[in-house]
Amino acid sequence: MRSVRMRILVTLLVLAAAGVGGWQLLPSGQDEGRTITVGTTDAVTALDPAGAYDAGSWALFSNVFQTLMTFDPGGSAPVPDAAKSCSFVGGGLTTYRCTVRDGLRFPSGRTMTGEDVKYSFDRVKRINSDVGPAPLLGTLRSVDADGQTVTFHLSSPDATFPFKVATGAGSIVDHTRYSASAVRTRSGVDGTGPYVLKTYTKKKQAVLEPNENYKGAVKDTGRPVTLRYYKDSEALDKAWKAKAIDVAGRELPPAVVAALSPSDPNQRISESDSAETRNLVLNVRGNSPLHDRRVRQAIADLVDREKLVSDVYKGTTDALYSLIPVGITGHTTSFFDMYPEPDPKRARRLLTEAGVKLPVSFTYGYATGSGSTAEEAAELKKQLEAGGLFKVTTKAYEWTDFQQQYAQGKLDAYAVGWVADFPDADNFSGPLVGTGGSMKNGYSNKTVDRLIQDSRRYDDRSRATADFRKIQQAVAQDVPLIPLWQQKEYVLSTEDVGGGQYLSDGTGVFRLWQLDWI
Repeated sequence: MRSVRMRILVTLLVLAAAGVGGWQLLPSGQDEGRTITVGTTDAVTALDPAGAYDAGSWALFSNVFQTLMTFDPGGSAPVPDAAKSCSFVGGGLTTYRCTVRDGLRFPSGRTMTGEDVKYSFDRVKRINSDVGPAPLLGTLRSVDADGQTVTFHLSSPDATFPFKVATGAGSIVDHTRYSASAVRTRSGVDGTGPYVLKTYTKKKQAVLEPNENYKGAVKDTGRPVTLRYYKDSEALDKAWKAKAIDVAGRELPPAVVAALSPSDPNQRISESDSAETRNLVLNVRGNSPLHDRRVRQAIADLVDREKLVSDVYKGTTDALYSLIPVGITGHTTSFFDMYPEPDPKRARRLLTEAGVKLPVSFTYGYATGSGSTAEEAAELKKQLEAGGLFKVTTKAYEWTDFQQQYAQGKLDAYAVGWVADFPDADNFSGPLVGTGGSMKNGYSNKTVDRLIQDSRRYDDRSRATADFRKIQQAVAQDVPLIPLWQQKEYVLSTEDVGGGQYLSDGTGVFRLWQLDWI
């Protein structure tokens, strides 16, 4: 899945009412039961945590499931939620133990025990869905449960494991309601989060009501919320302009965002830094036309990020030259160092050395529905074909189909956004370029794998910087993917809705309970 920053983000909330400070925005008692409607283009792949690893699904999971640990707004370290406490045992960072909070009740009325936690983690690993979060739990060897005590045994030291426990991969399900070996396909949810999912219509909406039985890190479970899902950015923009929604989240068309006026009295604009990234992933398998590293390096030599973010994204994104984004400890500029500007002559020389027939033909896939993916594909196709070195066939897919296409190795190249799961550089290395990672492009480098493992040994994460620098250097050489841009976060709300700035703050948690009527 996947938007993070190690630093606390500075969020700009533009208040429509002149002279009214954010601390003065108090909810009106008469609005307590009134529903807030939120629009998004982030599709939900599945309602089962074992079968989804994407922004839309995990945004919903943040609200209807609990994890042992979670993140406070803007926080960089996890805090207890379904757990009373969690900590490593001993000094080896290979045993992690949690005590489950007493009195947590599933919709069935059952009380959560350590067995539910063990079951939830075990089934994610066992099911190992192509589009699920199992790769995130790569260091988890086994789980024991004894009453309310849960012990995780890791295969190697992993200082980031507490972060992973706090993600959607750690969502705790009722073990009597979910199969141990298959993803649940029916539309209900059996979790203990701040909200109860009352109804769900695929690709249409999710109706949420505050969970009166919730106990955890959230102090106020908020107002009733309806999440509406739109097929693309234009449809979301149309719904906003028709006043069909109170909040517009991810993501409006770039041209619309660029034209937003802070002085408009009918809306509030929340703009914040973000570590959401987008990469052009390249299939390195032996049967791919991009198998030869020199061919992939030639593509890197032709990509003009600055033109892409200017012409397609209208300045709402920033060019990215690194696997790890700006604001995350470990960020470098490895792709700028190696490919500082488009160089068609070097690209041609690399292809000549590779002995490939020109133009090199390949298929570029992308998902419809979010942002300017079609315009982005057209711009990249134009850049790569300009000198006659490549012939690019672009193909658009619905989000779920797109995931299956690239997971099964059917695409030569594909653009994927990454909204990080937790605020650490590990989440931009292991899942993206580690062997068996989430990008499913066949990439495997023993040196990179060793560096990823070594980086997890340090409880003081700043000590892992040297490992992350070497990882990024290796990736710039091998080019299993090409970083394109880093996004800014925008939330648009009506003048009578507050809390939009807290919806997505870089910790991987989508806080619908922070929304309130003013």
